[in-house]
Amino acid sequence: MPTQPSDDELSQAAAPGLQAQDAQPAKPYPQLERSRFGGTERRPERTLDDDAPVSRSDLQKGPQELIEHPTVSINWGVLLISSVVIVAFSIWAILTPGDARTTMKATVDWIATNLGWYYVLTMTLVIGFVLWVAFSKEGDVRLGPDHSRPQYKLATWVAMLFAAGVGIDMLFFSVTGPVVQYLHPPAGAGGTAAAMQDAVVWTMFHYGVAGWSVYALLGMAMGYFAYRWGMPLSIRAALYPLLGKRVRGPLGDGINIIALVGTVFGVATSMGIGVVLLNVGFSLIFGLEQGLALQIALVIGAVVLTIAATTSGVDRGIRWISELNLWSAVAMMVYILVTGQTAFLLNALVENIGQFIVTFPARTLQTFAYEPGSSEWMGSWTLFFWAFWLAWGPFVGVFLARISRGRTLREFVIAAITVPVLCDFIIVSLFGNSALFQVLQGNTAFAELAVQSPEQGWYALLQLFPGAMFLIGLATLSGLLFYLTSANSGAMVMSNFSASIPDPSHDGPKWLRIFWAVLTAVLTVAMLLAGGVVAMEYATLIFALPVTIIAYLVMASFYKVLRMERAEREGRVLRKPSMAPIGGHMPERSWKQRLEQLRAFPSLRQATQFLGRTVLPALDDVAAEFRNQGYEVERSATVNAGGIEEPLLRVSMDTFRAFLYHVAVVEAPVPMFSGRMTRETDVYYRLEVFTQTGSGGYDLMGLTKQQVIDDVLERYEAHLAFLTFSSKTDTASVLTPPMPREGLQPAAPAGTDAGQGRNTE
Repeated sequence: MPTQPSDDELSQAAAPGLQAQDAQPAKPYPQLERSRFGGTERRPERTLDDDAPVSRSDLQKGPQELIEHPTVSINWGVLLISSVVIVAFSIWAILTPGDARTTMKATVDWIATNLGWYYVLTMTLVIGFVLWVAFSKEGDVRLGPDHSRPQYKLATWVAMLFAAGVGIDMLFFSVTGPVVQYLHPPAGAGGTAAAMQDAVVWTMFHYGVAGWSVYALLGMAMGYFAYRWGMPLSIRAALYPLLGKRVRGPLGDGINIIALVGTVFGVATSMGIGVVLLNVGFSLIFGLEQGLALQIALVIGAVVLTIAATTSGVDRGIRWISELNLWSAVAMMVYILVTGQTAFLLNALVENIGQFIVTFPARTLQTFAYEPGSSEWMGSWTLFFWAFWLAWGPFVGVFLARISRGRTLREFVIAAITVPVLCDFIIVSLFGNSALFQVLQGNTAFAELAVQSPEQGWYALLQLFPGAMFLIGLATLSGLLFYLTSANSGAMVMSNFSASIPDPSHDGPKWLRIFWAVLTAVLTVAMLLAGGVVAMEYATLIFALPVTIIAYLVMASFYKVLRMERAEREGRVLRKPSMAPIGGHMPERSWKQRLEQLRAFPSLRQATQFLGRTVLPALDDVAAEFRNQGYEVERSATVNAGGIEEPLLRVSMDTFRAFLYHVAVVEAPVPMFSGRMTRETDVYYRLEVFTQTGSGGYDLMGLTKQQVIDDVLERYEAHLAFLTFSSKTDTASVLTPPMPREGLQPAAPAGTDAGQGRNTE
């Protein structure tokens, strides 16, 4: 009677809809077994302190160890502790706003003076790491099984990337930033030609590659483990290779609390800046009195709209707002370009981008160590923005991962650090250079207003264009959409951080999203009372500091699993040329079989019958012959969501990674153009082969029993080639960790090659 496979065995197949029902724990390896590579060897016992995964089979236990409940459940510890921290801070800021601002300023001054280098170094390493991932061989790895493809079309995906990661704060700083850097630069005299050349570039730098690299790092790490390994879409899952099952306990809860609190403060800062800016716009459009009362009213109104949009989910509310947001921003930019100083703005845009590219490496590591009093400028600008991106990183990363299943790592990273960044550059350059043009014309009143009151300066610039009220209305709408997009995404992700969600495509319950939307609004009001935008900058810089630790841990964890992906790739390359290729290539068929396949789109009943008549007997024969030759074999089956038993063949390899051959029933759309003259149905069913890295990309339908057996052996030989490569790898990785400590490695039995008995556990 075959045993039911364990959850970790099924998760590695990564087939859509595959569920392990009534799964039992995997059988332990015997202490002394026959080795496929010759002789016998003893599997050393794991030490008690060895909690982190040290092999691929250990990593496959992730879904089983991280998923505590089969359905969405609230993590009450994370929810309560995070809420208490935020509520306590809000009460403190509301009751004693003066003391709160003074304390935060002193803390920020200390961080800027003593830890500025740490923030700068962290962002530099993050940028370098994501670029290395994108341009390495592992850049072809997908956020999901090998056969997965993107869910959203490119234009929609890019729009959602841009709108989720950019907030209304960019409009706020697009005018005041260049003007301040021109009049009060970090080094040298203000109001000079050199200061003018750098003024816009500094703001482009602060809204450029660094922030999107943080988003890309956390997004690709969480998406990789969720969609390729079947783990929850969370920070703790991304750290599983580094920390093991400890991420499910207090350590993992602590990491989630840090990410959650940082996210709330980051979103609250964006909301606060947004209502300060929209406060002016609504006053100009509707004649309302500017002030704290209008700002609080805007916060309340925005929360109501956020709740309505957030509860509709990512596929409706957020996607619709994202696309509308992008088009409104495009319309605003075109209007400014056409009605403003067109030639000057285009010339300046090209020069700004060139200056950014040339000076980017130096700016990335710039700390102004030799400039007296530079810590104040660093704290107000570069360090604030770096902290802002780090605080936003977890929540934007989760959102980007949610919309990027099926994308390759290279595609994900390059898109994230180019397309949205270029859009940022255009917005910052057009607004910033329009403002600088006014300063160059001697408009000192505007310059002073932009420095002292950025929100007033932004709208003062819009009033200088033809058709000012139309532009103000369009800009206010664009700002409102920027604000709503960030608030919607934030509420959704906050609920995910405070809940345990086994399915990455699901979100936290609606009431939890509403709770976080309301609590974020309370924090926003508290910081407005404590000092407005300046207090928000202080809080962001302070609470983002622990998030830097998460960034380092994620880089170490993701590097560890990418080494495993490289071992997988190299193992395939080392196969003998006479062997048929795997992964994306079907077994060799006769010409009649190939012709028949062009017009065959089997129903579910036909696929199930073929599975029982041809595939199951073939796997049974292979399993029987493996046993006859002394292998440890498991022939089992899993039941998919449709109640169909899908066969699974597993061959144990001692302490090496086991061989897995799993045939799954996969639904696929019937192509519009095919050899079939008519189309009675929109879908057909394939029998796809899955191994540890996902689908091989081919269909077994129509093969003979002997061809299925040949395919199993081809896959098995490829697996041996992979193990041969991994066993020759001297460096430590997830697949080939360091040798056990002295005293744990047994001597090789007599007559056995010691090299063949190498332990990889």
